Amino acid sequence: MSYPFRFSLFFTAKVGKTSLIMSLVSEEFPDVVPYRAEEITIPADVTPERVPTHIVDYSEAEQTDEQLSSEISKANVICIVYAVNNKKSIEKVTNHWIPLINENTDKDSRVPIILVGNKSDLVEHSSMETILPIMNQYTEIETCVECSAKNLKNISELFYYAQKAVLHPTGPLYCPEDKEMKPACIKALTRIFKISDMGNDGILNDNELNFFQRTCFNAPLQAQALEDVKNVVRKNVIDGVRDNGLTLKGFLFLHTLFIQRGRHETTWTVLRRFVQQTLSVFQDRDCALSPEELKDLFDVFPYLPWGPDVNNTVCTNDQGWITYQGYLSQWTLTTYLDVQRCLEYLGYLGYSIVSEQESQAAAITVTRDKKIDLQKKQTQRSVFRCNVFGDRGSGKSGFLQAFLGRNLVRQNAINEEHVSYYAISTTYVYGQEKYLLLHEVVPDIDVLSDAELTCDIVCLVYDSSNPHSFEYCARIFKHYFLDGKAPCMMIAAKSDLQEARQLYALSPLEFCRAHKMPPPQGFTCNTADAPCRDIYTKLATMAMHPHARLRCMCNCNKCTFCQLQNFLNSELVQTVKAKLYTAVLSRHMTQADLGSSTFWLKASVGATMFAVLGFAMYRMLLKQR
Repeated sequence: MSYPFRFSLFFTAKVGKTSLIMSLVSEEFPDVVPYRAEEITIPADVTPERVPTHIVDYSEAEQTDEQLSSEISKANVICIVYAVNNKKSIEKVTNHWIPLINENTDKDSRVPIILVGNKSDLVEHSSMETILPIMNQYTEIETCVECSAKNLKNISELFYYAQKAVLHPTGPLYCPEDKEMKPACIKALTRIFKISDMGNDGILNDNELNFFQRTCFNAPLQAQALEDVKNVVRKNVIDGVRDNGLTLKGFLFLHTLFIQRGRHETTWTVLRRFVQQTLSVFQDRDCALSPEELKDLFDVFPYLPWGPDVNNTVCTNDQGWITYQGYLSQWTLTTYLDVQRCLEYLGYLGYSIVSEQESQAAAITVTRDKKIDLQKKQTQRSVFRCNVFGDRGSGKSGFLQAFLGRNLVRQNAINEEHVSYYAISTTYVYGQEKYLLLHEVVPDIDVLSDAELTCDIVCLVYDSSNPHSFEYCARIFKHYFLDGKAPCMMIAAKSDLQEARQLYALSPLEFCRAHKMPPPQGFTCNTADAPCRDIYTKLATMAMHPHARLRCMCNCNKCTFCQLQNFLNSELVQTVKAKLYTAVLSRHMTQADLGSSTFWLKASVGATMFAVLGFAMYRMLLKQR
C-alpha cells in the first residue's frame, strides 16, 4: 500500500494532544506548545507501514464547528486524546466526541477511532479499567494506547496503530458482539478459497495451501508448519480437515482466529492480494459448461455477470450448454464491448494470481489503429464487427442465430425474453481463425448512434419474399454508407420462399451493381441441419480485407471476375487445352517420345505461354474495369 491517509486528533483542552504531535516529529518534548500544530506530512519511509501520513491537529480555541465537521468527514482515522489523570476528559470521550464524530459519518462506514490516554507519566495506575467498557460499547474504536508525550512513551506505537486502523481495520471483517466474521468478509474469503482450490474438490491440499501461501506472503509453509495449522483446525472445528486437506469451514476458522488474536493484517493481506483468478471449470471434460458448472464458476462474483441471453449469443451444445468455443467467444465479446468490465471480471476470477501477472490487464492485447491497417493493407486483429441492418421481419435475428448453428426449428424454441442482439463465433479466413461479431441494429433510420455505425462491415438484410423489405436497406445504405469506407453486403433472406419483385426503383441486383457492391447473397435458415456458414466466411473475409475488390461471389457475367472465368471457359481456351492434352497423352505417342527431354521442354514452354496468355487477359479486363 502506498496511498496517503489523513490522521486527525481531537481532544479536550489541556490533555497534551499537540504535545504528542510535536514529540513525534522532533523526538523531544517541546518547551512551548501552541494551541494547534500545523498540518504535518510524514513520509512513507519513516513509518512502520511504509505509508505517507498527514497529521491534522484540531483546536476548539482556533477553529469553528464547521471546520471540525469538515475535518471529520475527510479523516481516515481519528485519535481522541484524553488525560489519564483527568476523569472529565475521559467522560468527554463518550458524551461529546464519539457522538459528534458519529453524527458526521455514515453509519455503515464509520471512521475508525483510537483512544489515546496521554500523560501516563503523571500516574502510577492505568486507565484501561475505565476505558474497556467504552471500547466494548463502541465498535468503531479500534484500540486504546496509553502514552506520554513528555517521556516519549508509546509515541511511535500510537501512530503505528493509527496506520493499522486504516490499512487493517477490524470493522469490515469482524463483529465483536457476535464474535464472528461479517458476511461480506466470509463471502470474500469463500471466493478466495474457491480460487485456491485448483482441483475444485472442496479441499485445499498441501500443494494448494503452499500456492496460497506463496501468493499472499511470498514464502511456502514448511511441512511441519502445515501439519501444525491442520492440527489447530482439527482440535477446534468438526470437518475442518478432510482427506488431510483444509476445508472451507477450516479455512474460515483460521481467519476468524487471526482476527480474534489481533492479526487483522494477515486477513487483509490475503484479501488485497487475492483479487480473484481465472478458472476454467469444464470439469467433466465434455467441453461444455452445465448450469451447475456455470453457477460454480461465477460463485466467486458478487453478482452474475452473464444473463440468460448469453446462451443465444454464443455457441451451445444440443443441451443448450455453453461450449468451450462459446465460453471463449463470450469473453471476446465482453472485452470488445467493455474492456473495463472485462478487467473487472478477470479481477473477480483472479487472473493475475493464477497467471502470475502484475495485473489482469496483461490478458488484453491492444492492436494498432485501424487506419494503419488500411494503409498497410494487412491487419493483426482477430475480431471483426459486422453491424446487421434490416427492416422488422426481414430475418435479421434468424441470420444471427444461424451463425451459431441453429436452424429455424431451434430458433423457434428460444424464449423471447432471452433474445440477444449479438452473436459471436469463429470462422476461418484463408486458414486463419477469426472472430466475427454480429450486432443486430434496431430499425430506426433517424437516430442511429456512432456505435451502431462503427463497424468493419455492414450487412443489409431484406426479406426476399416481401416486396416492401428491400426499400429499407436501400435507404439505410444511401443515408449512412454511400460514402463510407466500410464494405457492405446485401443479404436476400428467406431464399427458400417464393421470391417477390421488390417495389423499389431498382432491383436488388441492379442496386448492388450501381453501387459497386457484391450481388445479393441468398440465405435461409429453414434447413434440416445447421445452416450453411459460407456467407459468414465471406463477411469475415471482406471485413479483414476491405481494400480488396476482386473477390467475386456471383455469376453476374459482367464483373471482372466473371469475365475472366468466361474467358477461361471459352472455346478458344478449351481448344488449346484439348490440343495440349492430346499432344501429351496421345495413344500413338511412344515411350521414347515420353522420355524425350525435347518433348517435355516443348510441353513446359506451351504451359508457360498458356499461363502468360491467361494473366495478360486478366490484366486487360481488370484495366477496362
